[in-house]
Formats: sequence, C-alpha cells, structure tokens
Amino acid sequence: MHSPHDPFVRVRGAREHNLQGVDVDIPRDVLAVFTGVSGSGKSSLAFGTIYAEAQRRYFESVAPYARRLIHQVGAPKVGEITGLPPAVSLQQRRSAPTSRSSVGTVTTLSNSLRMLFSRAGSYPAGAERLDSDAFSSNTAVGACPECHGLGRVHRTTEELLVPDPSLSIRDGAIAAWPGAWQGKNLRDVLDALGYDVDRPWRELAQRDRDWILFTDEQPVVTVHPVREAGRIHRPYQGTYMSARRYVLKTFADSKSQTLRAKAERFLASEPCPACGGSRLRPEAMAVTFAGRTIAELASLPLSDLADALASAADTSETARVLTEDLLARIATVTELGLGYLSPDRATPTLSAGELQRLRLATQLRSGLFGVVYVLDEPSAGLHPADTEALLTVLDRLKASGNSVFVVEHHLDVMRHADWLVDVGPQAGEHGGRVLHSGPVAEVEGVRDSETARFLFGRNASPVREVRAPKGWLKVGPVTRHNLRAVTAEIPLGAFTAVTGVSGSGKSTLVGEITEELAGVDRLVCVDQKPIGRTPRSNLATYTGLFDVVRKVFAATDTAKERGYGVGRFSFNVSGGRCETCQGEGFVSVELLFLPSTYAPCPDCAGARYNPETLEVTYRGRNIAEVLDLTVEAAAEFFADTPPVVRSLRTLLDVGLGYLRLGQPATELSGGEAQRIKLASELQRVRRGHTLYLLDEPTTGLHPSDVEVLTGRLHELVDGGNSVVVVEHDMAVVAGADWVVDLGPGGGDRGGQIVAAGTPADVAHAEGSRTAPYLARARGEADSRG
Repeated sequence: MHSPHDPFVRVRGAREHNLQGVDVDIPRDVLAVFTGVSGSGKSSLAFGTIYAEAQRRYFESVAPYARRLIHQVGAPKVGEITGLPPAVSLQQRRSAPTSRSSVGTVTTLSNSLRMLFSRAGSYPAGAERLDSDAFSSNTAVGACPECHGLGRVHRTTEELLVPDPSLSIRDGAIAAWPGAWQGKNLRDVLDALGYDVDRPWRELAQRDRDWILFTDEQPVVTVHPVREAGRIHRPYQGTYMSARRYVLKTFADSKSQTLRAKAERFLASEPCPACGGSRLRPEAMAVTFAGRTIAELASLPLSDLADALASAADTSETARVLTEDLLARIATVTELGLGYLSPDRATPTLSAGELQRLRLATQLRSGLFGVVYVLDEPSAGLHPADTEALLTVLDRLKASGNSVFVVEHHLDVMRHADWLVDVGPQAGEHGGRVLHSGPVAEVEGVRDSETARFLFGRNASPVREVRAPKGWLKVGPVTRHNLRAVTAEIPLGAFTAVTGVSGSGKSTLVGEITEELAGVDRLVCVDQKPIGRTPRSNLATYTGLFDVVRKVFAATDTAKERGYGVGRFSFNVSGGRCETCQGEGFVSVELLFLPSTYAPCPDCAGARYNPETLEVTYRGRNIAEVLDLTVEAAAEFFADTPPVVRSLRTLLDVGLGYLRLGQPATELSGGEAQRIKLASELQRVRRGHTLYLLDEPTTGLHPSDVEVLTGRLHELVDGGNSVVVVEHDMAVVAGADWVVDLGPGGGDRGGQIVAAGTPADVAHAEGSRTAPYLARARGEADSRG
C-alpha cells in the first residue's frame, strides 16, 4: 500500500490498444517524455491510460446531471493506477475551427479587450455606455447587420459571370450557370421570356444583360422544348433564376464541396461597405482607447498591441487594472514565439503547432498547481529556435508545482527531460512494452531502443551527394499575408526543403506553387487533413484496397453458390451489413441522466456484418477478421494476390505496417493521414514528371520513421520527380539538395528569403536563424559519415 503522498504515478497492468500489460512508475513534479516509434503505444499510455483514468476519476466526483454536459473518455483498460493527481490534456486537435474563432477567442484576449473598451473606452459625447457584448462580432448586439459580423461580402460582376462575351447564351456565354439539364432549362426559360439566346452576348442591350444576370425576380413561364427526332417533349412550367442568384444560393446552401468551389470562382470577396471589414456596428466603432478603435487594436501583432497598451495615457484605476491583465496575458503568448499573431487572426489559418501553443499560453495564466499536464507533441511545427522558448515554458509549468508528461519525438525535448519513458520496440503488436523508464542518460544501454540509436548519435547516416537541377521553377512575385513581392527559384528533379521560424511565410510561399506554373506537368499536394470525417471511412476504403478484398470474397465458392456479389461485402449498404447498427459496429446507448455512450452492437459484436455474410470465408477468415488484420499481417495473408500486395507494400514502405485495415479515419493522426495519402500516390503507375508538395511530413514521427519516409521521398526524386517539403527537422534539411530559408522572424518581421542554396551554403548564411541548427545537424552527419 502506497502512502497518499506517493511521489510516483504507478501504472499496473495497462492493456489499452496494443499495450501488453504494462507496469510503469513515473515520478511526479518532473518533465517526463514518452517516446517510441509511431504506433508503439506511447500515446495509449500517456493519453489512453493515464489521462483517461484521471478524467474518469474526476467525473466520478461530479454530480450525475453535470456529467451529461462534459465529453467523456471511456474507462481505460488498466489494472490500477495509484498516486495520480488531476490531469489537464492539451492534444493536437485535428478538427477544423470556424472562421469566427480567432487568436483572441482561443486565448480569451478578446474578452479582456472588450471589457477594456466597455469600462474604460472614450465614448462620443452623449453616447451611452455599451456592454462588452456590443464589441463582439459574434453577438447579435455587436455584429454589423450588413455582413452579419463576417467583415466581408461576396459580390459578383458581369466580367466574372460572362468571361467570353463573343459567345451567345445558347453557346454557354453565362459560364456560372450549371451544366447538363439545369443549364439547358434556364436557357429555354430565357428563350420563352423573349430574350435572344443566339446573338453574341456583347450585342445584347445593357438593360437586358443586367436583368439576365442580376434580377431577383423569378418569373414562371411555359416552356415548349425544341423537338428532337424520336423523342416526345411535353411543355412544362419553368422558373427563371438569375446567374447571380444561382451562384450565391449554391455558395451558401450547397452540400457539395465541388459545386461550392465552382460557385466561388464567380464571386469576388471584398470588405463589407457598411463596416469597412471591422465586423462591428457603428456604435461600437465610435468608442476608442489610446486613440484607436477595438478593430484597429485587434489587428495589431500582439507584440505591437502590448506596446500600444503600455503607452496608453488613460490613468484611471479601471484602465490600469484591465491593461495590466491584458499585458500579462499577451506576455505568455509572445514568450512562446507567437508575438507576430494578431488577436483577429482566424484560427483556420494557424498551424496545429501554433494552436496548441496558444492553448499552452492560456494554461500558463490559469495558475493551476499539483496537476499533471499531458501534452501531445508540443514541438510539432516548431523551428528549433522556437523549441528553446517552448522548453522554458514547460519548465515554468513544472516550477509552478505541476507534473508535465509529454508525448514527443524531438531529440532536444528528450535531452531536456528529467525522465524518459521509451515504448516499443516497434509498432502495433511488435510494440506495447516499456523498454526504459528512468533518467535520460540510462536509455543508452537499452539494446532494443530505436530512440537510443538517435539520441546518442549511434546512427551513421551517409552524406548525400547534392543532385544537379534539371531546370528551375520560378515562384512569384508573391504578395500575400506577410510576403511582399517575394520570388523564389525551386530546382526541378531535386529535393528542396523550405525552412524558417514559425510564421515566417513558408506555407504561404509553397501554397503559390500551382499546375499553371511553367515546368510543372503534374502537381500532388500531400497535406495532413483527415482522409475522412466518419468511422465509415477507413484505411482500406481510402486506398482502394477494400474494392480488391471484396472481389476476392465474391470470387469464393460459397459466395458464388449463394449468389453474393461484391456489394454484399460492403458495410455501407444494406444486404451484407448488420442492420441493427447499420454497419457501424456499435450502437448508441441512451442512459438516464448520463451522456449517451457507445457500446459494441449486441447482434454483430462490432463485426459490422450479418451472420450470413460472415459465413463466407477466404483462407479461414471472414471479411470482418480480414479488416481486423494489421497491414503487416495482411501482406502475408494476401501474399499471392498482386493488386492487394502492391497497396500494402506502399503502406509498409511509409512505416504504417501497424495500422489495421479497418482502422476508422477518425482514429488517425494528421501525420498518419498524410502518409496514407503518400502511399496511395506511390502505388499509382506514374507517367512523366510530378512535383510533390508536402507540408511538414515528419510531424508526429519518431526519427527512425523519418528515416524511412525521407528514403521514400528521395526514391521519388531518383525516379525523375521533384519534391518540395516545408520542414523543421534539421536532419531532413541537411539531406536535401536545395534549401530556401525564410525569415528572419515571424509575421511582420519575416516574409523575406534570407538564404537559398545547398545545405552547405545555407548553414553558413548570415542573418539566418536556421543556419546554426543546420550547421549542427550537418556537423553531426559529417562526423558520423
């Protein structure tokens, strides 16, 4: 029996996901790093077990009716955990934040700013004081009525709707109209209304052109279709809809992403004429503080906002208290290297790393102590220079009397830790064991540890010969976000790394590479967006592997005898699926006074199919059992089925052998989703030259997985293609052929190309914040080589 003041968190018999009955003791009040190859089980231990159990215990103490309001994690599969304090989790959320969410709302800076204007702002003579809600564009009392608080309006023009005025309406002059029957219907309605649909557009009277494109009227007329041989056409009632009305309706209401994207091509977004883009009502915009409106202050980078508030002349007690609070909140964000962000910057434009650091800054201000902070790769998306600032913040959280448990792959964060928990040795069923739990230096003697190989420089990586470019791709001049007329040259037939501190403009520059540029035959962008938003989308369906597997089952003797086709083996359509759970594998259980919970389906026990379908087997396994195989096990099982093997081989090549074929898309990390997309691309038969664009492909990867992935990318270049990566991992940058370094800082202090050249050139560039770290990585590589 341990004392209540046990200095250790003791985990016994953890079996979550692939953990193999893990027993581990981790000291409290330290910075502990959980590491291991991707899929080894470190997140299952840190988040799935320790954090989940802390949260479960917290819920046990909450009144039942209150539990309904909180999203719960299920009870973890663990024998017992002792010495566990309350826990706070900061995970890398993959969900897409809305355009109304901003840096100010995430950090609660917006609330403080609104309070400052409400209580201490300078009001026009005779104006009554406004509540703080009146300074928010997300409330009915504050939002500009014209643009509903969005700050922009969508408009369209004749030039956008009719790009080629030499065409007649019948020949498709109105490009914005839908194709096929719907477009023909609108042309027939216009004809019936008496408009000439066969004259070139430019010859029609301006009044007619304006009515056709912009009217809000929707007249109904009888249309007599033109007769075609052998077809009977009956007259029908047709309703007219102008081109503008059609485009705005499609853009606002269509569920189809393709149709919305097409409609957007015919719209120009411009600042709202009523509020000038401020999003607020005139009453709120009439109030100032330090001579500026709330919109003007919110548009300043945080470091400049702090200067403006600090120099404010208002000396009232209210203003002093509120500005001091604001300055303290801003200080924690700028300390994390985010001083270049402005409070009104929309969260969808932030990287996952930036978003997590904003949440971290908010936690620093909360003043909690005695808790366990469980963090998911806080160094993701960070330049080595920013990682140093992050370590300072983690040390401060620890110094405040907290335990900081971090899931991390960054070697500098591991070296800085007080305690290292190394999980492995490999992924999936070959992992799930704790190889080492103790001081960092002691992991060196652990033979099976992949981490030790990199942490102590036992990994000899050959120095790569720099490839000669086959040509050059000119990007720019780009003026967007913080880039001002920047032009970059990217070598073709080479591996290019784009580097720079967070917010320097890397993603903005790379985003300007399109198929329209001279020298790009085919462009493939491999991003970290999810491969599907529901559990119905999984690894097998996304890669097309499931189609082949279903054909294999449909070709078995049992399936032929019963007349089962390929569709019988899909869990998305009725026929073969279990109808109790509609092929989901689980059902929602409504509990009185408690939140609804999910339980395995009582009829199929999670298999997703009905009993008749599961009677069909191939080599002793039914379709549900095949979907439960890992990629690695499936490669052996389907060894003599070439189409399946080709798909599985590419997944193994990018280090995803541990994933199950039926693993739902919702369970995959951004890095895993990106590698699945890359694998899907690698299995295609390639023709001609392709340019591959990857945004931080090594995020979430252990150094040994990075080695595998970069090997595949270099093979693509050896095959005659070009690869461009936005990257912070200096080992990857050191092995590139060409480096484009942006900076020198972030936001307004960045947006320039500081250096461009081979890694050897950039490692010695003056004024580059990347140079010293690249030189160190090259030095290690050179001394090892």
